[in-house]
Amino acid sequence: MSVAFVPYWMRGKAVVDQETIQRLLEENDQLIRCIVEYQNKGCANECVQYQQVLHRNLIYLATIADASPASTSEAAE
Repeated sequence: MSVAFVPYWMRGKAVVDQETIQRLLEENDQLIRCIVEYQNKGCANECVQYQQVLHRNLIYLATIADASPASTSEAAE
């Protein structure tokens, strides 16, 4: 199961740090590799659960990015 999936009653208690984000990115890399492998074998139906976890991870990462201060845009100026 994805490290991003947290039950509702635990939300807000999870610490979002660089290590967590890195683990999610590594997990996404593995998920994409599995999806591609299944698709290359002609087993597209088997990769649906991996696509769902990948989608959840990407939405979680996008939410973190949207909630974080705009320090990247300030650093670019």
